[in-house]
Amino acid sequence: MMQPIADIENSDVAQWLALNQTPGLGNAMLCQLLAKFGSPDAIYSASISQLREVVDDEIAQKIKQGADIDAIAPTLNWLQKDNAHVVTLADNAYPQLLLEISNPPAVLYAIGNLGWLNHPSIAIVGSRNATPQGEKNAEEFAASLCNFGLCVVSGMALGIDGAAHRGALKASGKSNGATIAVVGTGLDIVYPARHRDLAHQIAEHGLIVSEFPLGTPSKAQNFPRRNRLISGLSLGCLVVEANMDSGSLITARLATEQGREVFAIPGSIHSPVAKGCHQLIKQGAKLVENTQDILEEIKNLLPEVSPTGLMEKVVPDTATSQEVNTALISMGFDAINFDVLQQRTALTTEALSAMLMVLELEGKITVLAGNQYQRLI
Repeated sequence: MMQPIADIENSDVAQWLALNQTPGLGNAMLCQLLAKFGSPDAIYSASISQLREVVDDEIAQKIKQGADIDAIAPTLNWLQKDNAHVVTLADNAYPQLLLEISNPPAVLYAIGNLGWLNHPSIAIVGSRNATPQGEKNAEEFAASLCNFGLCVVSGMALGIDGAAHRGALKASGKSNGATIAVVGTGLDIVYPARHRDLAHQIAEHGLIVSEFPLGTPSKAQNFPRRNRLISGLSLGCLVVEANMDSGSLITARLATEQGREVFAIPGSIHSPVAKGCHQLIKQGAKLVENTQDILEEIKNLLPEVSPTGLMEKVVPDTATSQEVNTALISMGFDAINFDVLQQRTALTTEALSAMLMVLELEGKITVLAGNQYQRLI
């Protein structure tokens, strides 16, 4: 049923939804209309001849017919849920980093905590056919990055993506649940189906985001579009494991094109899921052995939060000043391996990593090759 948009309850959101779901009107063309006319209301108020300056006659005629109530009614009903949202280019909640990429989505559908959208984030991606060690690495890196005050972005796929989300959900303190899942379907569909429980956890503590309207099924062509949002929402992208034909390499390439940092974890030269990471490292990605390798690269990119300030937010949750001093004393003045230092201090990996980062930023220690540390004062 077609009806003038002004007659629909919550007409402002309805205008965005109706335009976003106009057959034949893609996101790029919608953004061109918004650039010319300024708002959905102005687009609907424009004449056919004015619309034809941007779109062809068929689409101009569809816009002038008004809203298809049957098409947008499911979304308007879905928005009655407490944690369901539609975020548009005109909203303050729209992620600022996405404004830096080409063809940013005019409309985002989200379920969960919108606060994560503009939180400093790192993407963690990798193979769907991950090794047990790869999943363990993804989970541990995600938990550690969250404990440093960052949010983890991934695609909720099997393998590395799922492990990254699980790690973020296991993070301690206020950082628990700091994760965004960017999906390639409508938010009324869970794909893959075996991640249904994980999706519920993310919706409760983190955020699930899609640029696809409700009802959009899983299609191969949707995932490269999804990948540009994973990298676009993040300050950097960590690839944990990847075959040479892995979709995560597309995400890494998009991250590079968007001016984001790219990180990769090396593996065995005999492992197929390490070859993609090794290729990225050859192309200039930073080889990563621990969380500090990532934090050191992005500390100057954190908006309105200095590296020291970030550490001050995290360390009180994991360590006391006395424990930091204990770590420094335990080092002595000879180079020491992280594992040995952890044995001496009996601290958790997250707490010790936080302390070492603070000590390095304060100029009290230096990081050596081979995951070793040396006291300077």
